[in-house]
Amino acid sequence: MRILLADDHAMLRDGLKAILTKAGLLVVGEAASGREAVELAQRFRPDVVAMDVSMPDLNGIEATRRIRALLPRTQVLALSMHCDKRYVASMLRAGAAGYLLKEAASSELLQAVSALGNGQSYTSPAIPREWTESAGEGMTTGALDDPVGAPLTAREHEVLKLIAEASSSKDIANRLGIALSTVETHRQRIMGKLGLHSAAELTRYAIREGIVLLE
Repeated sequence: MRILLADDHAMLRDGLKAILTKAGLLVVGEAASGREAVELAQRFRPDVVAMDVSMPDLNGIEATRRIRALLPRTQVLALSMHCDKRYVASMLRAGAAGYLLKEAASSELLQAVSALGNGQSYTSPAIPREWTESAGEGMTTGALDDPVGAPLTAREHEVLKLIAEASSSKDIANRLGIALSTVETHRQRIMGKLGLHSAAELTRYAIREGIVLLE
């Protein structure tokens, strides 16, 4: 089984790698950011990505969504310190097949990885079943869809994330290197696809779907 580790803490990656390698599993790469995780996943095409939920540059939820859209055969195991319904639901809706708390024993990590490698799902016993059941009703393994199924493009995802982070249209244009009018066009298209009508609604949507995380 080929595994990609994605966590911004090097010591944690080292510990995970030691556990997995000792069990005879192959760690094909290590990512320190969400964006790097997506890039390495495309390069190495692992069987399983062990993905930290809170990642710099691109959070683990959005990175999971992109990996699952690009590589539907690659399974994602969410790793988090948080036994939080919002995080669990967001990762599962993004396409993760498992959610493991970082406090878990090494034997549970191996159990979770084995389950995902065999096409099964896994969640830590501490996570209430009703959380995963309710999240399952809205799970997706592809691009983020609106109520009628129109997908957002990668650029629209970037714009939506920046809107939800309270960036102005001018700031978004400067950051992405695009014209102000292009930002406004993206904004209108995003609202149309999602059936939303204001920046506040877009922000609530982005938080609910895990595109941005509240600290």
